[in-house]
Amino acid sequence: MPANIRKTSVIVEETRQDIGRVVNPPTRKAAALAVIENPFAGRYEEDLSELMEIGEELGETLGRMCVDALGIRPEEAEGYGKAAIVGENGEWEHAAAILHPKLGAPLRKEVEKGAALVPSVKKLGGPGTPIDIPLVHKDAAYVRSHFDGMEVRLADAPRANEIVWIQSMATGPRIYDRAGGLKDSDVKGEDGLK
Repeated sequence: MPANIRKTSVIVEETRQDIGRVVNPPTRKAAALAVIENPFAGRYEEDLSELMEIGEELGETLGRMCVDALGIRPEEAEGYGKAAIVGENGEWEHAAAILHPKLGAPLRKEVEKGAALVPSVKKLGGPGTPIDIPLVHKDAAYVRSHFDGMEVRLADAPRANEIVWIQSMATGPRIYDRAGGLKDSDVKGEDGLK
């Protein structure tokens, strides 16, 4: 069943300078958000497959929205992450059903590979609830330079019977990363770790 989407939003963050230094090239992150009706709001349901199907649909749609917003080719995305905020008539497991079982394949198609696990976070809250989306390198979880995040919120969501689903991408590492570890240029991308 397709998601009943009330609204979508795309946020692009570009950092051009920091600590008095020019960032060249500027770092870019995007988050695509969809506010959807929660079909299980206010009741317990054993079978959450409807939300799993919605996760699959939104993984592709929001992944494409991020790539388009960043103005990049899919293979140029370096980092990704996902999140969900469930309104007060929902439950944590509703976020898990959207985020985990079926999202991976359509998202990986949108970034052309994506060997690493997609980090996620879940939250319960009302309109205007902020959430920090974790970001990692899309092909190798051990690339410390890409351990990052992006905070987003929507002023009018989620309402009590809604879920805000968020997909985020980055075009590169943190600004001035100096924490050592595996470099992007060393990534093999075979096991999702290195």
